Amino acid sequence: MKQLTSTKQISFVQDAQLVADLLETLSREQASLVMADIDAIESLMEEKAVLLQRINMTAKSRYAELAANGFEANESGMLAWLKHQAKPAVNEQWLNFQKTLSQAKEMNRLNGVLINKHFNRNQQLLNHLQGNSSTGDVYGKNGQAKAYAQARGSFVA
Repeated sequence: MKQLTSTKQISFVQDAQLVADLLETLSREQASLVMADIDAIESLMEEKAVLLQRINMTAKSRYAELAANGFEANESGMLAWLKHQAKPAVNEQWLNFQKTLSQAKEMNRLNGVLINKHFNRNQQLLNHLQGNSSTGDVYGKNGQAKAYAQARGSFVA
C-alpha cells in the first residue's frame, strides 16, 4: 500500500470546470463553423488554445501531486490512487471528468471534420476559378450546363 506523503489533496474540480469551459467553447466553434463565421472562429481558436494550456497545466499539477504521494505520474498512477482512496464520490468525480473529456474530444473531432469540409470546398472553388477543375467544363458547346448536378454536388459542404 502506498504511503501518502503530501498534504495537498488531489481534486478534479478545476479540471472539470476547464473541460466544461472547453466543451462550451467547442460548441460555439461548431456553430460558427456551420455559419462560416470566420471572425468568430479565429477568436474561438485563441480561447481554445488558452483553455488547452490551462488543462495541460492542471494535469501536470495533478501528476506531480500523484508522484508526491508515491504513485506514478500518469493515468495508471491516477487509477491506483483512486483505488487507494476507496471513496465512491471521488471515483464518481473522476468518471464524470473522463466522460466530459471524451465529449470534448469527440466534439473537437467533429469540428475538425467541418473544418476539413470547408477546406475541401474552398479548394474546389479555387481550382475551378483557376481553371484547374477536375470536373471539366461546366458548360457544353451548346451553352447548356453539363453534369450540373454532379458539379453542384461536389461543392456542397
